[in-house]
Amino acid sequence: MHLINEAEVDIYDIPVAVITDQYMTYVHAMQELELDVASEYLVMAATLLAIKSKMLLPKQEEELFDEDWDMEEEDPREELIIRLVEYKKYKEAAIELKEKEQKRSLVHTRPPEDLEPFISDEEKRDVAIQGVSLFDMLGAYQKLLKRKELKAPKKTTVRSQEYSIEDRIQEILRELKRFKGVCRFDDLFPIRERGHMVVSFLAILELMKTKAVRCEQLMNFSDIMIYSIEEGIHIDNSRTPSNH
Repeated sequence: MHLINEAEVDIYDIPVAVITDQYMTYVHAMQELELDVASEYLVMAATLLAIKSKMLLPKQEEELFDEDWDMEEEDPREELIIRLVEYKKYKEAAIELKEKEQKRSLVHTRPPEDLEPFISDEEKRDVAIQGVSLFDMLGAYQKLLKRKELKAPKKTTVRSQEYSIEDRIQEILRELKRFKGVCRFDDLFPIRERGHMVVSFLAILELMKTKAVRCEQLMNFSDIMIYSIEEGIHIDNSRTPSNH
């Protein structure tokens, strides 16, 4: 549904080949970064590939001797469309209920008060990933790799070098401090070497997970901005570093 909305296509006329290729790109990116790929992602990938293969098969025309019997060939996308329509219906219902909840929460028996002092620091940090999904982060990472490939020389020397995720986390926190607490996602990838880029991306995800940074994207296709959160996190350097 995310890819369909992004492509602005009719849910009843899904370009299966395009959507499948984009979906597989996200799955491959997650596997390359050694992220845990939920079984639901793999089931959907298999479903899309099956539908794509059926759509590519040539349609066979059969002569029907019984003129009263007219049978149309079943669209392989029909089952997927039904599931997406149901998902969209419940998604919209959930949004409507959330809006009702927000409106109801504004009803008080006394004049409104400033509740900021009563909000805990933990609740404030819960907005760390607001508006930016894992798909958005993977998409930004894929764009970085594509720009790297375009700028890369035809010949290169492969060298082995180890990068520690824990060390990279500390470097990113220092870089954010140097940028006065905010910088673009691209600015955290100064070294366009694949191993360093992978470790940098995983370090950013870890910082988001632990709510040491928050990520915002004001509108579609705009730069993802990384903001440091003052509370930060404590990295236990005594444990064995994960090298890649």
